[in-house]
Amino acid sequence: MKRRDLLIGASSIATAAVIADTKLSEAKQPEVQTITPTSKSAAITGKNIQISKDLSGYYVTPAGSGKFPAVVVLMEAFGLNQWCKSICDRLAKSGFAAISPDFYRGKTYAYTDVAGAVTKLKTLNDDAIMSDVGKSLDFLAGKSEVNANGIGVIGFCMGGRYAFLTNAVYPTKIKAAISFYGGGIDANPGNPLGQKSLLDRVQAMQSPLMLMYGSEDQLIAADEHSRVAAALSKAKKRYILNLFPKAGHGFMSDRRENFSPEAEAEAWMMTTGFFSQNLKPKKQKL
Repeated sequence: MKRRDLLIGASSIATAAVIADTKLSEAKQPEVQTITPTSKSAAITGKNIQISKDLSGYYVTPAGSGKFPAVVVLMEAFGLNQWCKSICDRLAKSGFAAISPDFYRGKTYAYTDVAGAVTKLKTLNDDAIMSDVGKSLDFLAGKSEVNANGIGVIGFCMGGRYAFLTNAVYPTKIKAAISFYGGGIDANPGNPLGQKSLLDRVQAMQSPLMLMYGSEDQLIAADEHSRVAAALSKAKKRYILNLFPKAGHGFMSDRRENFSPEAEAEAWMMTTGFFSQNLKPKKQKL
């Protein structure tokens, strides 16, 4: 098998559907009901903005006008860097407004400076980060070009854990959440990063969740996948868990050594399809 995606429904792990040798491109993707760029003259342009008095970030909207669905993009442990901004730009090109809050207040770390990034990560407080996410959600809800009833969240690495938590902290403000290799969702007590397990927050979740992991991720043990899935299934939540063979931690970033073009391409198609399905207005039946 080249690809094995594990789709686990809300009923139980025992009834999980394993789909193998499937080409995502063969599946019909939902249409995004927004205006997207059609020429170089319609290219999108992102900008650094002030989300609130004490929080800055990066914001970009699709070309054209209309009420766009929107996504909050939560950064990796390396900060609000150019790669994180590029994810916002890609979402805008797919028809979504996107905003990324700067949790580090201007500080970024090179991908080679893992020690520096980890040291900074240890200083973060979950409640303070969720406050920043809340400010970002309120910013989007107040924009005339954004459909306030079609907002989602996506996060990578450290941000993947916070995307998971956002689904529990702001269950009425988002409609979908995607977590890419979110380490520490079920952190063990006394772990080196000082993280707490988030599984006791699962019951509060209301939005569909998609979890993305690499089979070769040395930072997230495989048994954590099963513990997260078990908690979600027990709480009868709607979720999907995808495992990408031969992909390591950070496989989505072309700036990192673990970049996996094949996994990245498929995962991005899943991402835009998942957001299109859950964030766009539902068509009324006649």
